Amino acid sequence: MAAAAGVSVATASRVLGGSARTVAPQYASRVLEAAAALRYTADVSARAMRRKSDAIALVADDLTTPSIAQVVAAMERQARTVDAFVTVSATRGLAERQLETVRTLAGFRPRALVLTSSRLRPGALGGRLVDELTAYESGGGRVVIYGGLEMPFDSIRVDDRASARLMGAHLAATGHRRPIILAGTRDRSYAAERTSGYMEGLLAGGVDAQDVRIVNCDVSRRGGHEATAHLLPDDLGDADALLAVNDDIAIGALAACREAGIEVPSRLTVTGFDDIPLAADVTPRLTTIALPFAAIGVRSIRLALTLRDPRLSPTRETVVGTLVPGASLQLRTH
Repeated sequence: MAAAAGVSVATASRVLGGSARTVAPQYASRVLEAAAALRYTADVSARAMRRKSDAIALVADDLTTPSIAQVVAAMERQARTVDAFVTVSATRGLAERQLETVRTLAGFRPRALVLTSSRLRPGALGGRLVDELTAYESGGGRVVIYGGLEMPFDSIRVDDRASARLMGAHLAATGHRRPIILAGTRDRSYAAERTSGYMEGLLAGGVDAQDVRIVNCDVSRRGGHEATAHLLPDDLGDADALLAVNDDIAIGALAACREAGIEVPSRLTVTGFDDIPLAADVTPRLTTIALPFAAIGVRSIRLALTLRDPRLSPTRETVVGTLVPGASLQLRTH
């Protein structure tokens, strides 16, 4: 490459490696023209051996969910403003995969690691994940956790309980007295928090705890459909609302109601949580809790690119959702 451009190897290296040392414009132009003619591409793995890469690595349970898609898109846009890029890896929430993924990514020396999971356990595998992340950060990397975990790193968490409490209180205030909570699965910490928040809001609004039913289901559209289909029509009783712990479950519930001829909202209110784009497109429009996923993605990148003073305590930021009224809820009178 240097020979083709008629410059020294050091000059070619500075231009192609993005060195802070200035190269005269005429020489930089010749190197870039030679690189284009020879179809040069950087060896990222080799470069990572001598300095941090321009990557910010996101580690998540599942990359196919609508909420993570919004976070990743916002992270990518924000990273591009500083000439960085985002890589993504999925672990299915398995502790062994989480540790293996972090260990592998750290070997490529990304600028930062951002972890988001509803199934991160600080004490899992004898605390080895925390040890791995601590060693990476001690070596000059940055770690940001998107989740409500007590780990020794900067974190952004959603207060799922307080956010869900808004919906529970709204249901009670609109006259609902016999709700069913589609609570997801017990291994999802956010689902448990949202279920608790629903209960707190309902009880504070005068609903009798004995009149609230909790039904577990898979955290998916299919899970919501199957759970609701099982309830309809014989086990529905005098229930007047289905509160799902996310929009996917709620959309599945809406489909099951439509198939069974149960009218929403005149016979049954259905609500969700997250405010994914599809929530605005289903009929009737879903009443839900909106979370600022794009803002969370942007803030995660900003934290990841900010140097942290190790003498100070990690940053802890909390986000609360907002109620989005929709046509899937109707006032009840008794």
